[in-house]
Amino acid sequence: MRVQFLGTGGYHPNERRQTACIYLPDLGVVFDAGTAMFRLPSRLESNELTLFLSHAHLDHIAGLTYLLPAIGTGKLKKMTVYGTTPTLEAVRNHLFAKPVFPILPDFDFRALDEISEVHLPQGAVLTHHPLVSHPGGSTAYRIDWSGNDRTRGQSLAYVTDTTVDGTYTDFIRGVDLLIHECYFPDSYAELAETTGHSHTTPVARLASNAEVTRLLLVHVNPEDESDDPIGIARACSIFANTQIAEDGLTIRC
Repeated sequence: MRVQFLGTGGYHPNERRQTACIYLPDLGVVFDAGTAMFRLPSRLESNELTLFLSHAHLDHIAGLTYLLPAIGTGKLKKMTVYGTTPTLEAVRNHLFAKPVFPILPDFDFRALDEISEVHLPQGAVLTHHPLVSHPGGSTAYRIDWSGNDRTRGQSLAYVTDTTVDGTYTDFIRGVDLLIHECYFPDSYAELAETTGHSHTTPVARLASNAEVTRLLLVHVNPEDESDDPIGIARACSIFANTQIAEDGLTIRC
């Protein structure tokens, strides 16, 4: 399963990173619609997409307004958007309020509140888990794919805008790929707690405790454009198979 990191920054774009958007072309799935969404139309491999929103903060939804050209040309014919009811209401009633952005595309909005799993192409199944430590809350996602005669089963989890609070360890346990936010280095631990974000050591310990195979860090602080905004050596000392994701990175899960 290919995973394309279109946007790996948090809060606002900088010269190095756009905000949250991760594309799984083999499944036609997108996690979050941040400012990196403008990169998606040129990469589309199908005219149908399924989007899963973690929450409704602007760095995760602004890119929904960037899709009109792709929709107008028929490059994107169907877009299903999943999220909690408050998230979807915020998108419809605020992001697409007439004074803000007057054209609401014909998205198929589906609330997660009474849906325990979503069946995706190729036998993949998505489940979700609430995250409560971030202001307004967020949603974690997991995809399990049984594979086929040529490939073994695979799994990944996408977790952003949360502190590592122990409430979702079992939800992500054993995944092949954990994509997790790491907004701050350890020196900003108190601020991370206050703002409902993560810092380096707890994320690495989570990956180790949950026995995941690989950890990719996203949603890093846009105020730091260096190669190492979170202290990667510290993370790797706890969980060796850790990497900071960059915009444009493509991996296979």
